[in-house]
Amino acid sequence: MTEVEIEYCVPCGFRDRALDVQQAILTGLETELDSVSLVMGDHGIFQVRADGNVVYDKEENGLDVDDIVREIRAQ
Repeated sequence: MTEVEIEYCVPCGFRDRALDVQQAILTGLETELDSVSLVMGDHGIFQVRADGNVVYDKEENGLDVDDIVREIRAQ
């Protein structure tokens, strides 16, 4: 089973984006996961990690929720 963390920048207002990603992950993978947690951050961060491995970083990737779900499934 997999633990997923979504770290998002609070001052940047990324909470809604984090909630959308969380919902998509739960919809697609709920029975395959141990947990999905939101982690509040700052300095523009928006990362999704599966078992500690970064599967999405806004600094490197365009936001595609389906790609994030696929990357987590591949983990």
